[in-house]
Amino acid sequence: MKNEYQKHALVTGATSGIGYELAKLLAKDNYSLVLVARNRETLEQTAAELQELSKDIHTHIIDIDLFESGAAQKVYAKTQELGIRVDVLVNNAGQGEWGLFSNTDLEREIAIVQLNIIASMSLTKLYLKEMLERNSGKILQLASSASKVPSPYLSVYAATKAFVLSLTEALQKEIENSDVTITALQPGATDTDFFHKAKAENTVTYKESSLYDPKDVAKAGYEGMLNGEKTVVPGFMNKTQGFLNSLSSDSTIAANMERQMLPSDNPDGKTESSHKPSAREREHINAGNGNVRGDYQKVI
Repeated sequence: MKNEYQKHALVTGATSGIGYELAKLLAKDNYSLVLVARNRETLEQTAAELQELSKDIHTHIIDIDLFESGAAQKVYAKTQELGIRVDVLVNNAGQGEWGLFSNTDLEREIAIVQLNIIASMSLTKLYLKEMLERNSGKILQLASSASKVPSPYLSVYAATKAFVLSLTEALQKEIENSDVTITALQPGATDTDFFHKAKAENTVTYKESSLYDPKDVAKAGYEGMLNGEKTVVPGFMNKTQGFLNSLSSDSTIAANMERQMLPSDNPDGKTESSHKPSAREREHINAGNGNVRGDYQKVI
């Protein structure tokens, strides 16, 4: 007999990268989906693709820009209006900006703080309260391997992810006597549109490194979340680098990160994501901003 209750998952940044792959896994496990992203067209495409994975789910789309102040509260209000109980929250949306801190645009980095910290923190607070009241629910936070290392040329991004990790670890302690779990996912460099949005597509890491597959990262994070793990570090090399960093000084780590973030001299390196939803996201961004490098030319 079919269970009358339909479980729901809310995924931010659901139209590309790790968020898209996490949404696929949730759909296959018969979670109805609330998909949050900026572009309605790509949201509709994503919703249609995910709907095909299970006849037992439905999808809702919320086209909203989480760079904007108060956007998280609007997302929460929308799910309240629809009468949706969010059983799984995936705080995936996030961006960075490549370059020397003294040279990068202040308004762009204020917007990144709004997206990576304020929106993520707000959604966590709003839905965690409900989860604790009913004593059930799971939250997956995208914290990044950069959350534990000083990262020249991606300084603000790494700092925001350090916030996400620190908040997550504190909340894990606060809720340890409940049945609610919060998991931090710390992927290494992954083959998504992140580097293009951050204007970091010419770096050594992007052009010369072997990037992780978003599907593999999502699978590791999803399984870790279901198992209630506190931290998930996917990939052997990612784990190894984390261990080596634990033995190194911050100055040594920063020097290594700088080498990875410097422009590459390799003319034949990677130039675009092979992950189809991420490439599709890039096409829409290029169409919207006249092929200007980076993300939409918007500030808060």
